[in-house]
Amino acid sequence: MKKQPELTAQTKHNLTEAFWQLYCEKGIERTTVKDITTKAGYNRSTFYEYFTDVYDVLEQIEDSLLPSLQDIPPLSLTNVSTTPMPIYAFPKMYEKNRKYYVVLFGDNGNPSFQSKIKKYMKEMLKKTLSAQGIADSFEIDFTLEFTLSTMIGVMTYWFKLDTIPDGDKLFELMDELIRHGVVNKFIAAGGGPKL
Repeated sequence: MKKQPELTAQTKHNLTEAFWQLYCEKGIERTTVKDITTKAGYNRSTFYEYFTDVYDVLEQIEDSLLPSLQDIPPLSLTNVSTTPMPIYAFPKMYEKNRKYYVVLFGDNGNPSFQSKIKKYMKEMLKKTLSAQGIADSFEIDFTLEFTLSTMIGVMTYWFKLDTIPDGDKLFELMDELIRHGVVNKFIAAGGGPKL
């Protein structure tokens, strides 16, 4: 007899939530399958119906946090001044999954997650550009690497602050810096002409 899909989804959700609470408290190295099943109220065999080990739970959580194509705004190189930059994918992603990003990008998070999300977004953006006839090149590769590294670095810093600044204001600043450069921002702040 097959299990009901709703029950199966709820069981997996409960196990994932139990893992996440333990991961936040003690990290992955000190979290065991027994800890997870005890906290969630299931036996070990139930856990192994959904996951191979504790690292698989983390991997599945991380994979669920990777942006979809719908999260990435369309890029148009014909009018760069009005084209949404890839940073606007981040507010949607972070609002929806903030509890995970705060931990994964924090000091006790998983360092490989930053590389995973950057690599994934870079490939998606390259596909979008390729569909517009822009060939992958040294400039495209390093421009995307620079932009995504900067965005992820700023997001990591943002989540470490005791007082979190307004997200919209932060994303507007990032967009301005990416479009017009850091030097112009400092010149404008000092009252000088933009370059």
